[in-house]
Amino acid sequence: MKENKLQTITDLFEGNKIRSIWDADKEDYYLSVVDVIAVLTESDDPSDYWTTLKRRLTKQEKSEIPTKCRKLKMQSQKDGKNYPTDTLDTEGILRLIESVPSPKAEPFKMWLATLGKERIDEVFDPEIAINRAIEYYRNKGYSDDWIKSRVNGILNRKKLTDIWKEGGITENYEYAMLTNEIYKTWSNMTAKEYKQLKGIRKESLRDNMSDIELVLADLGELTTRDIAKKEKPTGLKENLNVAKRGGTISKIAKDYYEQETKQKAIKIENNIGGRYLEKNNKLDTK
Repeated sequence: MKENKLQTITDLFEGNKIRSIWDADKEDYYLSVVDVIAVLTESDDPSDYWTTLKRRLTKQEKSEIPTKCRKLKMQSQKDGKNYPTDTLDTEGILRLIESVPSPKAEPFKMWLATLGKERIDEVFDPEIAINRAIEYYRNKGYSDDWIKSRVNGILNRKKLTDIWKEGGITENYEYAMLTNEIYKTWSNMTAKEYKQLKGIRKESLRDNMSDIELVLADLGELTTRDIAKKEKPTGLKENLNVAKRGGTISKIAKDYYEQETKQKAIKIENNIGGRYLEKNNKLDTK
């Protein structure tokens, strides 16, 4: 699972054990601060190092990093018992790395600087971002036909959100509610529940759909867009009604597909080569 965001970060830690907890509500990982400090500094007492660093960040640098910490129970690597542990989400961990004055932290800082430069380059030349996405999908084993369909799907999704915006939708939670209304209508699941069925977390749901699932997802959004374009609904309530109608078209198509093929349209399989087990936060690799 090299492309998984958590795995990408832990790869930088050269195989050192970094305890983590998945927050299903926020859909992000929380990593042990002390474990990260131990790797970055090779301190004999990383807990004491963190206490000192936390004090400096708070008093001298007025950093928000300490206030962003969450106390979560994690299993101690010494006695196997669970203790409240300072944790940060992935964004917080990256900000912490930038604040650690240690030679061991330099490779991480260089990595972050490289990412920043890449994003700046993409602002001046957006084609770089498109080429990067294409190369990413090719490396993952997707065909060029699949990539073309996926890129078109992203463009169509943008057209839908533009229509929603014209209809007075401005908040992220509103976009999420409308998307979930489409999904729930044809799949009987929210996007979050769908990802849980697939055994994925931060990974893209659409990147882990089968061909028929992608067609149904696109059909629901395209229908919603075309209805909204014609009727021009305003506000969340009216747009939710249109989203439900768009999802209904996909449900009809799904039911007819299953009737004719005698097989389920929704698959539990994914494309990441494993499944996350929420019960114990471990990945069961195939």
